[in-house]
Amino acid sequence: MDARPVGVFDSGVGGLTVLHECLVTLPHEDFVYLGDHARLPYGPRPIDEVREFSREIGAFLERQDVKLIVVACNAATSAALPQLQKELTAPVIGVINPEAHAAVQATRNRRVGLLATQLTVDAGRYARLVRDLDAGVEFLPVACPRLVPLIEGDDPYGPETEEAVREYAAPLKEAGVDTVILGCTHYPLIRPILQRVFGRDVTLVFSAEETAHEVAETLARKRIENDAAREGAYRFLTTGDPDAFREMGRRFLQLPITQVEHVALKGLSAV
Repeated sequence: MDARPVGVFDSGVGGLTVLHECLVTLPHEDFVYLGDHARLPYGPRPIDEVREFSREIGAFLERQDVKLIVVACNAATSAALPQLQKELTAPVIGVINPEAHAAVQATRNRRVGLLATQLTVDAGRYARLVRDLDAGVEFLPVACPRLVPLIEGDDPYGPETEEAVREYAAPLKEAGVDTVILGCTHYPLIRPILQRVFGRDVTLVFSAEETAHEVAETLARKRIENDAAREGAYRFLTTGDPDAFREMGRRFLQLPITQVEHVALKGLSAV
């Protein structure tokens, strides 16, 4: 058995939706989660910049002696997953592959939409994966710059959020997609609004559960699971304000968050 923790990182608290599924699927494992709040958001930033942030965090987590790293951020996965997998000793899992697979399996009319940040859309990773799986799929990506600030705001279920969702959904509905990938870890929090706007005939794909299963399968395949009889623990780090992380994080994790440790940005790159 391997008692080392699993490392998880995101630009902020959105990746806690992925961590939640990991905690439910693997209650015996320990996790350490880092939210890079000091440099949030990643979505509007240049891909090269997000790649460097991700490499920095990946190296930091490896110094924390994690046994596997989950990139619980669509923008970071889009920008940096291949580099992280090449450079780090620990196995690295992203959140995009499971969603692409699930979307191709779910679509009936082979029209798939994507709602995501600008970086994730521009990177084109979803488009490549979907077309590798089924070259006949019509793929329609839509960047949604207003959604993350609204979801993290004081009224995530208010009329402004619904208005933004209707705006971003309009081209996908017009194109007749029957499957939509929620390509940002924030978006599941407003799933009821998204489902109402698209209707029950449209399948919404979010991969937290599939990502958690991939983590479990990887740990088992590499024989680095923890003792299944124990109860795991989780630890939180942020480059931003720990109190703000704690308050916002509860909304996303849907579990208690007590202590949050601060990590200075210069500490991320320390040798």
